[in-house]
Amino acid sequence: MKPSILRHGMNLWPPFLFAGIHVAAISPDWRHARVELRMRPWNRNYVGTHFGGSLFAMTDPFWMLLLMRLLGREYYVWDQSGAIDFLKPGRGTVSARFDIDDAVLAEIRQATAGGAKYLHWFENEVVDAGGEVVARVRKQVYVRRKPDRRPAQGDTPAD
Repeated sequence: MKPSILRHGMNLWPPFLFAGIHVAAISPDWRHARVELRMRPWNRNYVGTHFGGSLFAMTDPFWMLLLMRLLGREYYVWDQSGAIDFLKPGRGTVSARFDIDDAVLAEIRQATAGGAKYLHWFENEVVDAGGEVVARVRKQVYVRRKPDRRPAQGDTPAD
């Protein structure tokens, strides 16, 4: 699947669509994504700021999705844990960036080369239009290399 197709699909996905979450960009190489949360009457809390659940939801799947595409089908990739710290009230349009570089990919591949599980913490910030941090989000992603299913040399496949 192309990143542009996933982006359009996610923008039409009811949990994002009705929460005011907009996937603004996913890079062609799957290394970067940018998501926005636009203020709507239905995603405001009692005091008129962004609902905390929407702030967390806008960041929820992206570390896992990007990592799945970058590592390929040879790996299991799951969200393991998540946490959010609300630092100031969010108003207007807020956004979050997700960036995965070569060093992180190399670290994950090395840690899982022998088939062991690896838990990696990612962190990013939700910022307002002025660049001020509204929330800090941490996501722990579980990664494990799938067992090699090819028969070993000299083995014969079972009938």
